[in-house]
Amino acid sequence: MKIYTKTGDKGTTSLVYGTRISKHDIRVDAYGTCDEANSMIGLALSYLHDVENEEVNNLRESFHKIQTMLFHVGAELSTPPEKEVAWKVLEKDVVELETLIDQWEEKIPPLKNFILPGGHPAGATLHTARTVVRRAERLAVAVELRNEFVLPYLNRLSDLLFVAARYVNHILGYEEMKLHD
Repeated sequence: MKIYTKTGDKGTTSLVYGTRISKHDIRVDAYGTCDEANSMIGLALSYLHDVENEEVNNLRESFHKIQTMLFHVGAELSTPPEKEVAWKVLEKDVVELETLIDQWEEKIPPLKNFILPGGHPAGATLHTARTVVRRAERLAVAVELRNEFVLPYLNRLSDLLFVAARYVNHILGYEEMKLHD
């Protein structure tokens, strides 16, 4: 099977179930931004390839599920509103993110100031992924969705990415940079 189909050469793309829409449609922008966020998470994890400890291994495992769920969010966004997607984001998926946020927050110093994105390349990239997920969330608000848990999932994911960036920087010994006075 060839990777190129040539069906999008005139500026349209296919949604799940085959409906064709313009590539500038908000729905395409929303699920494309989820794909971008997923790639940023993958890039962040690639910076941890040579780090072997229990905390980083658990983080990798958690993000494997999160990346899969983000793919499911993209599937929901790329499904016409009159259809249903096979993969569903459920309330329990949102709760799982909240549980991870709580677990990782317990292991890092409490925030007393605003901080600047940065630190270890993995931490800095997780901060970038957070901003991409925020954009995906803003775009998804404009998409007619059947599933009430897509927006909460994206909202919680951006919170988790902020905490994950801080957590990675903490466990790897990188100091957070506070705003300049």
